[in-house]
Amino acid sequence: MFRTFIETRFSAAHRLVGYDGHCGRVHGHTWKVRVEVEMNQINDIGISIDFKELKKMAESVIDRLDHQDINTVAPFDTRNPTAEHLARYIHQEVVKRLPAGVRLAQVTVWESDHHAVSYFEP
Repeated sequence: MFRTFIETRFSAAHRLVGYDGHCGRVHGHTWKVRVEVEMNQINDIGISIDFKELKKMAESVIDRLDHQDINTVAPFDTRNPTAEHLARYIHQEVVKRLPAGVRLAQVTVWESDHHAVSYFEP
């Protein structure tokens, strides 16, 4: 089994609805996202999945969040834009873009260097 991952970043603002504290106000992050996939096979030249292709798939999802107020972007206009919800959303969207034989293992979203959430489906 091979596990391959890419990391990328985007900048966006959000506020946590119903949160009693600073995060209840609009604030921004430079979000870091890691997308990890698993494959049983490698191709004839020894590659499981091209890093560039995996990054392109991930960025096609997060580009719609980049430099936005996430609270105004569907589905976060009706769902609190927590790191947990973002990780699940990115997972659900990236999995639709993966080629056959590639399993999405996990998506991790960092709000800062010290705070992150991972989402995976067993």
